[in-house]
Amino acid sequence: MMPTVTIVIPFYNCQYIQQALESAVQQTYPAVEIIVVDDGSTQYSNLIAPYKNRIYYMGKSNGGTASALNHAILHASGQYIAWLSSDDRFVPQKIERQMAFMLSRGLDISFTGFSVINEHNRVTRPYEGIPMANNADLARQLVYSNPINGCTVIMKKDWLHRVGLFNAQLPYTHDYDLWIRLLMNGASFGFLPDMLTMYRVHSQMGTIRHKATIAREYEMVKNNYRHVLEHLAQHGG
Repeated sequence: MMPTVTIVIPFYNCQYIQQALESAVQQTYPAVEIIVVDDGSTQYSNLIAPYKNRIYYMGKSNGGTASALNHAILHASGQYIAWLSSDDRFVPQKIERQMAFMLSRGLDISFTGFSVINEHNRVTRPYEGIPMANNADLARQLVYSNPINGCTVIMKKDWLHRVGLFNAQLPYTHDYDLWIRLLMNGASFGFLPDMLTMYRVHSQMGTIRHKATIAREYEMVKNNYRHVLEHLAQHGG
């Protein structure tokens, strides 16, 4: 029996949701569950209607991406969680190839390379990703930046429950904070260089619109964990 992977898609007023859903339902891996969490949207929800018989659709009041992710994780039946932003896309073999990689190495979390696309699905940067040899390598990167694109990640659900899910008090750096807590608690990470996610950069995305606020939040989280990350970078765990 192949373990089930729950693909979690937080949705809030996103015109690209149909492309994200199409990429989720086209996965070649046979044991996939798809949960869309509508985080209080006022538009584009109609684009989800054609997929309602193939997904679990949950509504909630607006609380941000971390709260939407947590809501889905709490309802997920899969042993593994994959996160897909509503404006990004998975390649069809994403889950199949990444799960084969994880299971063959006994990993708790894995992340991959990705391609950058624009509003019109044109690839603007064919490859992005930072190779990591081990957890100490990852800790060294985390001291300075977030080398992990959240929508390339597959992670064991029990590890998320163990460390307390995403911090919903962090609007923009909840992923960075979670990777650090997972690493601190001994979860094993692995990097697969294959480009399995298409990450969309567009004018409406939060990382562009809230750049200054995000930078301040990163500094705060970095400073909170700097000493433990430096220790992990030296000793590897």
